[in-house]
Amino acid sequence: MIFKAFDVVAVSFPFTDREATKRRPALVISNERFNQQHNQLVLAMITTATGDVWPSDISFAHWQEAGLKAACHFRLKLFTLDKNLVLKTIGHLSPQDVKSVQAVLTEYVDVG
Repeated sequence: MIFKAFDVVAVSFPFTDREATKRRPALVISNERFNQQHNQLVLAMITTATGDVWPSDISFAHWQEAGLKAACHFRLKLFTLDKNLVLKTIGHLSPQDVKSVQAVLTEYVDVG
């Protein structure tokens, strides 16, 4: 399966504070070239949590269009995962939500 940046996928999300995993949506951040050459994906957390808001969190304006079941937001909690461990592709972010995520990545992830 080919994954593209800003695809929404279902994965068994790893928790940093415990050993368990839970099926959750995640956002593909890495581009198609990286995904194919490395057989890995760089993913970001998608969450409905509202109590512990991070300054870099952004709410999705078009969450239904992305195939999500509830209003949720992007969280800059990144991890890599073998692409064979993706359970399924749920959808793709709207152009507006892509721009919002790109703005957060530009602000908080320094690559230059």
